[in-house]
Amino acid sequence: MAKYGEGDKRWIVEDRADGANVHNWHWAETDCLDWSRTLLTNLLSNLTVLDGESDLFISTQTVSSVSGEAYVNVRKGKVIPGYEISLSLPWEGEARDPATGATLLKVEGAVEIPYIADENHDEDPEVKVTVKDDGPIGRTLKDAFLKKGKPLILEKVRVFVEAMAKGGPAKGELEAKKKKNANSTNSINSAEEETKKSAAAPPARKERKEREGFKAISMTERFSCRARDLYEILMDENRWKGFTQSNARISKEVGGEFSLFDGAVTGMNQELQEGKLIVQKWRFSNWADGIHSTVRIALDEPESGFTVVKLTQTGVPEEDRYGNSTVVENTERGWRDLIFNKIRAVFGFGI
Repeated sequence: MAKYGEGDKRWIVEDRADGANVHNWHWAETDCLDWSRTLLTNLLSNLTVLDGESDLFISTQTVSSVSGEAYVNVRKGKVIPGYEISLSLPWEGEARDPATGATLLKVEGAVEIPYIADENHDEDPEVKVTVKDDGPIGRTLKDAFLKKGKPLILEKVRVFVEAMAKGGPAKGELEAKKKKNANSTNSINSAEEETKKSAAAPPARKERKEREGFKAISMTERFSCRARDLYEILMDENRWKGFTQSNARISKEVGGEFSLFDGAVTGMNQELQEGKLIVQKWRFSNWADGIHSTVRIALDEPESGFTVVKLTQTGVPEEDRYGNSTVVENTERGWRDLIFNKIRAVFGFGI
């Protein structure tokens, strides 16, 4: 840990002779919620769970809701999915008399999966099964669904998780880019051969391509605390000094300025809603002059003592003033390790 007042060197931006990029933050992001809704609906709807075994007939109906967020970040072929999804799936069951085949009872029920998330991609999510009839036959049908239907549901969810890991709707774009890059390489090789054959032609000089544009990042974090307490920490310079072990100066007024990590980050408050929202202009000292990104931190407290933070940062330049374009892992690492995880550790807000 850095000494108090010195800050964390990973977030200190200096004018270095080698022009090394310390804080180049950017994501190329694809929204996947509609794609996820379509895929999960296709995977889970109208599945046959039981077709007469023990005179029970059970099947799922059409997925009724898929909500939450889903996106894929891609940078130089590396896929980083992010999703937090809940879904509802109705089902129907029927029990028949083994002697006559007559229907004894028809029931309706529901499957709820409250949390399918990238952070738990290697674990099966919780699956809740309910039935509207709580009688003996209704309970038998529910138990049969838990035994036969739940594993089937989890198998289909794993298909979705694997698809997201491969890039989701961005998979085709990734493959197209790889093919394009391969063609470009072949073209370059052909051009080089032609150059070698021409004695009069001077050797080709490779020019650095100017990169333009901006990127965005987003993340969701959870804390065991009240939203107003987390808001106070994020807007209080003394608390910032404490959990970052670096100097900070923060105005609590709209239009007021702030300076964090010994001046590595500076900006201005654009919108403040106590306990709910922080919108700020952010820039790093190694960015080109006049460039500011926009940071939006939304705090939601769905239940007392449990806070969900949704952060987005837009308008982040692809390159710093030195032309460096290091991938945006530094961004995510900075927010998670140097801010959010430090808050959990120092203030005891871990889940």
